[in-house]
Amino acid sequence: MGYTGDLLILEFKSQLKEGKNITAEKKLTYADKPWKKSYKLGPFKLEETMGPYPEISVYKFLEDSAATFPESKAITFMDDVLTYEELKLQVDKFATALSDLGIKKGDRVATILPNCPQYIISDFAILRIGAIHVPLSILHKAPDLLYELGESKAETVICSYRRLERVNEIKEKINVKTMIYTRVPIFPDYSLPEIKETYGAVLFEDLMNKCEPNPPDVEIDPKEDLAELPFTGGTTGVPKGTMLTHYNVTTTIIQTFQWYIKPLEVGIKGKASLVICVPIFHQYGHMMAFAAIYMAMNMFLVDPRDINRILDIIKKHRPFMVCAVPTHYMIFAERDIPRMPIFYYSAAAPLPPEIAEKFEKKTGVPLGEGYGMTESAITHLNLSGLSKVTGFMAEVKRSVGVPVPDTDVKLVDPDTGEEVPFGEPGEIIVRGPQLMKGYWPTPGKGITENGWIATGDIGKMDEDGYFYIVDRIKDMISVSGMKVYSRVFEDILYEHPAVNEAAIIGIPDPERPGSERVKAFILLNPKFLGKITTDDIIEYCKEKFPPYAVPKYIEFRKTLPLTLAMKIFKRKLKDEEIAKMKERGEIK
Repeated sequence: MGYTGDLLILEFKSQLKEGKNITAEKKLTYADKPWKKSYKLGPFKLEETMGPYPEISVYKFLEDSAATFPESKAITFMDDVLTYEELKLQVDKFATALSDLGIKKGDRVATILPNCPQYIISDFAILRIGAIHVPLSILHKAPDLLYELGESKAETVICSYRRLERVNEIKEKINVKTMIYTRVPIFPDYSLPEIKETYGAVLFEDLMNKCEPNPPDVEIDPKEDLAELPFTGGTTGVPKGTMLTHYNVTTTIIQTFQWYIKPLEVGIKGKASLVICVPIFHQYGHMMAFAAIYMAMNMFLVDPRDINRILDIIKKHRPFMVCAVPTHYMIFAERDIPRMPIFYYSAAAPLPPEIAEKFEKKTGVPLGEGYGMTESAITHLNLSGLSKVTGFMAEVKRSVGVPVPDTDVKLVDPDTGEEVPFGEPGEIIVRGPQLMKGYWPTPGKGITENGWIATGDIGKMDEDGYFYIVDRIKDMISVSGMKVYSRVFEDILYEHPAVNEAAIIGIPDPERPGSERVKAFILLNPKFLGKITTDDIIEYCKEKFPPYAVPKYIEFRKTLPLTLAMKIFKRKLKDEEIAKMKERGEIK
């Protein structure tokens, strides 16, 4: 692909000035960052770099917001509200308590908490004293906790009362010395459990209330000292701890949130609100919480499953932003949701165009989308959605967006490592200041000598530098040597009016060792229950898919398994199918 438009003119002028002749078009590469021409928010030209980035601790985000906007709301949870001044006070008191318990710089402290103020307080208190936060899922069973607590060597656990017994079951095996618990309501009508046994744990609120807000001063080296140790989701393998420094986290927020919000910052900072509909122990939700505190916004914390409450907040409070996943938007589009100029953001799972279009038609506003992973937080943002919300853009690209400033991205052949031409599918690999220090406990592990991390995702890039996710490499299906990108064909299935949700997987082909067969799982639109058959879907696929990609099997389901981030859990579907085939003697 050669230069076009403004890029060609700029290159022509530059070479004329230097006395050079243009004899041929220059061939662009990913190193030329062609996406920079799309760094626009409506009529505003966005910065091409946000560096140099400040070397600060994550705690400074809260410290600065509390100093500048002390009376602004920081957290709204159920009917309770904390201002930034109150939040900082509670964080500092709990940081003192943790220090009094003997927790020091570099110690790992795990949390097993739902979306609640105690999570935010624990998070910043841990960071305040230089310890490392290990956020764990509230849905983890004992074996999961045993593995991740054992790997991180966390000796302190902060959890909800309902998780206390589960931690107690395994604490002797992994040397957990201190357990702190809190009673957290999840839904508005949720009745708090009666306390029967605390297993020697201490109450969160008692610890905080008895301490003064005078934690010890700890010197932080932002580029070296770890802030967070989140584990990868484990949907494609054994979970790995990702070492995120203070610099990784603060840089992520500056190069994403501050970058694209800057033209609107005066009307947002200390004034606006956002609804976090995803778990904040997940990387997506966690980064949104950090962004909210950096911008002194009011974050509404809700249980991701409480659809009624989420919609009620949207109607009553008209937030600036709603952070959710595609499953949420599929449900929202079927419910009574107001037409308001709100920025809706989707991440953590591929957003099918049919869902996006249906939601946009219902609300009158487009969906924004982004991309990242536990190892790199956020690497891409789609700016077209916010541009349209603000009235400056007519059309929206259905894409995960462009790489954020100071981020290198290229697409390579996963087998050879060679760059693929623009417009062709390849594995996305990324490099930038937001990337992890390495997989725990080894700095540099998982990162190439040149600083690149492989994402495991197949993507494409268009002429404007917008990226599109084609599939996960491990979700790609091989049918007699032909590649079937499941994500591509799922999007086509979503175009069928009877399909509400779809997941396509590959299962072993007993007749052709090394090859796979395609199977599709479908949740039907209630209007079509009993009115459409699996044969009807297969006939539709024969019209739309190439022959090798047509599913051999279709299964209608009432539910599909979801991961903690409400993504369809394809590995579980595949494991279930393989287990059935082994039972039937079709494979060994």
